Amino acid sequence: MASTRVTLAHVAAEAGVAVSTASLVLSGRGTAVRISASSQQRVREAAARLGYRPNAVSVGLRKGHTSTLGFISDSVASSRLAGEMIKGAIEAARDRGFMVFVGETGGNTNLERQLLDAMFDRQVDGVILASMLTHGRDLPTDLTRTPAVLLNIATDGDPALPVVLPAEHQAGRDAAMTLVEAGHRDIHLIGAGPGPDDVRTISSAARQRLAGILEVLGEHGLTPASGRSINQWLPPEGYRAARALLEHGVPGALLCFNDRLAMGAYQAVQEHGLSIPGDVSVVSFDDASIAAWLHPGLTTFALPHRSMGKRAADLVVDVIEHDRGKSPGPAPGSGIHLIPMPLRDRDSVREVTL
Repeated sequence: MASTRVTLAHVAAEAGVAVSTASLVLSGRGTAVRISASSQQRVREAAARLGYRPNAVSVGLRKGHTSTLGFISDSVASSRLAGEMIKGAIEAARDRGFMVFVGETGGNTNLERQLLDAMFDRQVDGVILASMLTHGRDLPTDLTRTPAVLLNIATDGDPALPVVLPAEHQAGRDAAMTLVEAGHRDIHLIGAGPGPDDVRTISSAARQRLAGILEVLGEHGLTPASGRSINQWLPPEGYRAARALLEHGVPGALLCFNDRLAMGAYQAVQEHGLSIPGDVSVVSFDDASIAAWLHPGLTTFALPHRSMGKRAADLVVDVIEHDRGKSPGPAPGSGIHLIPMPLRDRDSVREVTL
């Protein structure tokens, strides 16, 4: 059977004072209103003895803030990789003296609206709206009722809210440069391409990665040797795409648009009796857990989910503190905040002698 919550009335009765007296003492105003030191001591001892904890919502209503944030996502919490965004947000919020309420919608806009209302009912000071897959979407109209940040949600034009995204375009450039600097000229794309509009997934990451890749190739007088635009970036699709390539010869390098495609490509290459990187080099994106376990380890550009979550929490707290007058100067900028995607350099790229 659940124990009864200790209330202020219980503390007052235990200390032999009025409820108002207990309230003043426990809110730190006892001396200011000339409550005797002995009475204050009795109240504090009674509160400690009974295990009294103030009602956070009531305190928040009195102070005008609750030191809490809402984190609402489509499926980040249930994603093993993207769940790092929540961990990062919680860490940064804790360092700034905030707690985080987490809710997941499964992509249901009605549930999202209900979760937002629930967060507002609990007087959260700010909201992080997040997505597992980087893409554009319509935003809930109520989002502007409180300071808010968009996490992994792309927007068109100049966003009115701070937006935190992985630096996909730069990662595309870096991935292409990794192969070019290793001497590769026969570079095949699996996931999107070969042209700039050959993108079949709703993820804006595909278009950004492709644009960066094509920029670097163009700067070196190259074009993709081939490209396969794929709807779902899963191992079977990567396997089929690589197998089709291998039927026409041995490609010099495969640039896969995520690690799951690369996993399928690994299988196809090895089934043909070829080695990675001895015969075929492979570069990818995301740094999923499988990337380090593949043999050889997959060279890939990591999605910085934890760093993204930290930046989102810091941004929303910056806005909150500015609105309270704690942070002087101009308001924290809206606009897009890009988080670098670090290289995980493993063993899937060989040097080519030109």
